[in-house]
Amino acid sequence: METEERAGGCSGLDGPGPLFGFASFNQDSTSLALGTKTGYKLFSLTMVDKLDCFHESAETPDVYIVERLFSSSLVVVVSISMPQRMNIYHFKKGTEICNYSYPNKILAVKLNRQRLVVCLEDSIYIHNIKDLKLLKTLLNTPSNPSGLFALSVNHSSSYLAYPGNATIGEIIVYDANNLSRVTMIPAHDSPVAALAFNTAATKLASASERGTIIRVFSIPEGLRLFEFRRGMKRYVSINSLSFSPDSQFLCASSNTETVHIFKLEQVGPSGGDESATWTAYMGKMFSAASSYLPAQVSGIMTQDRAFATVHLLPSGQRNACTLAIIQKLPRLLVATANGHLFIYNVDAQDGGECMLAHKHRLFGGDDDSDGREWSEATRPAQAFPTYAATAALPACTPLTATLTGYSEDGGAKKGEVIPEHEFAAGPVCLDDENEFPPVQVHMLLTPPQKDLMVKCGHGRPPNSPIRPEIVYVQSFLDCLGREPSAIPLLTFIANHEKTA
Repeated sequence: METEERAGGCSGLDGPGPLFGFASFNQDSTSLALGTKTGYKLFSLTMVDKLDCFHESAETPDVYIVERLFSSSLVVVVSISMPQRMNIYHFKKGTEICNYSYPNKILAVKLNRQRLVVCLEDSIYIHNIKDLKLLKTLLNTPSNPSGLFALSVNHSSSYLAYPGNATIGEIIVYDANNLSRVTMIPAHDSPVAALAFNTAATKLASASERGTIIRVFSIPEGLRLFEFRRGMKRYVSINSLSFSPDSQFLCASSNTETVHIFKLEQVGPSGGDESATWTAYMGKMFSAASSYLPAQVSGIMTQDRAFATVHLLPSGQRNACTLAIIQKLPRLLVATANGHLFIYNVDAQDGGECMLAHKHRLFGGDDDSDGREWSEATRPAQAFPTYAATAALPACTPLTATLTGYSEDGGAKKGEVIPEHEFAAGPVCLDDENEFPPVQVHMLLTPPQKDLMVKCGHGRPPNSPIRPEIVYVQSFLDCLGREPSAIPLLTFIANHEKTA
């Protein structure tokens, strides 16, 4: 699951060696997105022994964020060269849908079928996924330099979780559909380092900067359901957390060589646990003995240990993990910063050490190649047309003030458009090749900004039917570079002069 894919980010573009800076599993773990020094790549995860790179783009170099919406053709990309701008692409057409600019560097982006959420260090922006309209800005959030937050992927709910305090482990749960705060969870004593929702958005997993304890809470109530101990010897940095599709397991990877898988099972009040394993027997024995021990000791003894583990040979590297069903069997997938994807078999009955099923290299070549040199196979075969070039093509129908929506491939309402400032009632498809792209730039300006626009020679188009505060501009965006109040701006790369 793409649960928490900061729990999904493999940071490495700034340093020598690694050829990529971001790895993210999509919301149902059916594909892997990779941000590279030359662009980004998308891989299919439907087979164990075959890794299919079905799309590669070299239009935007040094990509450090790339997120795909389920199995749709929509991807969100952020580049080191323009860290304040988010680009949204239709990768099958090779065109840009739109881009947003923000006051500061974008640290993380997540999306589901209802919302697209962008995280900056001290603010969060919530967009409607159907028309990309900005719905809500959460300003002055606690300092969040890692861009940590989680967004649920359930189709009927859209919960957002982010740190509520920079010094202790408080978590704010926010309803991104109704745009209201749900609860605050006092999860840890030290700051939160990892977050993840389960698929049904009924559970939230968290870990602190110490990395020793992982807790699971009920949503929306915020009640503690489970507590797992990753280790006792040392503090570690948790890289990612991810629930299995059925929410029965939770995996956690860190900067150590071990990936832990925990089993979420409740023992009945009578103690009659169905599993008669040695681990279950020892767990019940420790639980019974804990009532005679000091509180701190009893707390440690009642914490559950890992159900299954994986030991990675290269330790200390940032990685991302997820639990998925591939070819009808449960698998653990780990993408590492040295450019490998490991797929392990998980024994859902007995647990233990997971067996390696296959190792893939993410940069061409076979599993034994060092991957330091780019081969011809890793370069894109052809350059796709830009969005501006597509917009310059003659239109088949009159252009109207609409924003084009999208849906996952195969949407029933092919080619439907969304009226300006309205929400889409259902999925809208981008796969119609005759569909003309959006042509308006919508930007609400303050009076000083309007004056600046006139001074720069970008006045209102003659005989324009639109209101004075909504203007057709493109180069004017450069004039507003020093105007924080004008950001974020929804900017469409469009042939606006043809519509004036």
